[in-house]
This record gives sequence, C-alpha cells and structure tokens, in this order.
Amino acid sequence: MLVLSRKPGDSIVVDGRIIIHVVKTDKDTVKIGVEAPRDVPIFRKEIYDEIRSSNQEAAKNANASFTKIKKPSMAH
Repeated sequence: MLVLSRKPGDSIVVDGRIIIHVVKTDKDTVKIGVEAPRDVPIFRKEIYDEIRSSNQEAAKNANASFTKIKKPSMAH
C-alpha cells in the first residue's frame, strides 16, 4: 500500500484519469473529492464488499440451480 501525506487543497492523480482531492480534514475524518470518467465505478469499500459478497452468493445459488436441471434427451 502506498501511503501519502496530503493537505487540504492537495490532490493525487491515479492512472492519469482519476484525481483525488483532499477537500477538508477534521479531527478524525478526511473529506475527499474524486474526479473520474463516468465508466469508472467508485464505491466506499464497505459498500463494494457488500456488493461483491452478494454477487458471489448469487453466483453460487445460480450454479446450484443449474446442476439440478436435467439435460434434454437427444432421441429423435
């Protein structure tokens, strides 16, 4: 993990397309702004983890359902 020190008003550029601005710092919080192309999804990590977990569970349930489906017979 790369750790950088920044002050309010400073920014960080990621991959030449994403700019992270340090907007404000308080006692125990940092407010950031993110500029990114619309095709780049941005989530808080706890939300991203929840989405990923839900997707994995859905995929597991879908796979279980497919194994129960019988293949059609090829008789003519």
